[in-house]
Amino acid sequence: MTNAYADREPVTRRAHDRPWVADLESEAHAADSRLTVAEAVDAVEQTRSGRYVDLVTHERHGHPSSYLYGALRSVERGVELSDEGRCSCGGYVTRVAVTP
Repeated sequence: MTNAYADREPVTRRAHDRPWVADLESEAHAADSRLTVAEAVDAVEQTRSGRYVDLVTHERHGHPSSYLYGALRSVERGVELSDEGRCSCGGYVTRVAVTP
């Protein structure tokens, strides 16, 4: 993750060896799509092979395919993306499975 967000505690702090959810809907995320992308990529990097992370993104940025999918596909791991629809609060859920 870049130093631009060093003053914030990141959404991810450790490797996850089971399925988990990264909540990227805070006001800080809503105000800055770059933060959302950076922490989404970090979440994928913290997810062990064979597991998945559900990325919940703020509705303000629109559908994640327009700004997030390219960055997720560029990580140096195999990933499979699936659109899980919208959550009850209006945000979007993208499931990222990290392939072995």
